[in-house]
Amino acid sequence: MKNAVKAGLHPSTSRGARRTFLTALLIALGSGGAVSNSASAQTLFTLPAPPFELPMVPSVSGNWTVMVGVGGEYKPDFEGANRSMFSPVPIFAIRRAGTTDQFRGPRDSASIALIDFGDLRAGPAAKFVSSRKASSYSELTGLGDVGTTVELGGFVEYYPVDWFRTRGELRQGIGGHHGAVADLSADFIVPIIQRLTLSAGPRFTWESTKATTPYFGIDAAQALATGQPAFDAKGGAHSYGLGAQVSYRIDPKWEVHAYVEYERLLGDAANSPLVTLRGSPNQTTVGIGASYSFDFKIR
Repeated sequence: MKNAVKAGLHPSTSRGARRTFLTALLIALGSGGAVSNSASAQTLFTLPAPPFELPMVPSVSGNWTVMVGVGGEYKPDFEGANRSMFSPVPIFAIRRAGTTDQFRGPRDSASIALIDFGDLRAGPAAKFVSSRKASSYSELTGLGDVGTTVELGGFVEYYPVDWFRTRGELRQGIGGHHGAVADLSADFIVPIIQRLTLSAGPRFTWESTKATTPYFGIDAAQALATGQPAFDAKGGAHSYGLGAQVSYRIDPKWEVHAYVEYERLLGDAANSPLVTLRGSPNQTTVGIGASYSFDFKIR
């Protein structure tokens, strides 16, 4: 303060100068911040829009079409058997109402098309595999039972053109086996006359070791009980084949069909003593069925 007086400056004048300087500094900082905020805002508003929308989680609400039915199959007594028997088969599928009528192949598992773009469908899939009782067949004496299995997983099917469908399923076993099973199929779909359709195409199945061993492996105890050699069945390529189906649509709700499927076992499934000594690697299934479709709504 004394120095200010000596310099000829009055104290009040010094305080006023300081206030003027601080005011100018605050104005400058505020202007810079406003410019910065304006630039940031301008940058945010001028960013280009993304070229695609992020996929949404499929919603179960809305209208759905359910296909239910029942069929019968004359097929091998058990996988690898050389004798056949007749057994019932359930039919079940769900799709979005209003979407393209869904082709169903003989090997398709029960499924729900949660994702449906017309030519591309995907969703959960499930298959029921009945138990194998050793006491029911003389060929299985001493091999023990394999319990009922539920295979849960998903499917994807794609139509590159209207008359050709490809489908893949991947399922995990729970119960009698705990392995993984993958089914691949393709079908050429040809309208013969009005409401009558013929389809046919190749099949292929892959199974993990845990899915193969319960049905085709023979452990030391089972070898002693059966007189067959012990066999450590591994997974891998399981089978290939061909299938054909003819279907007739009676009206928009009712459909009937008949089909034949041929399957040739591969790898350790074909090399198991159960097949080479007591069964056959050639597996043929003949089936018929009828299905009914109806709509319902989930809010």
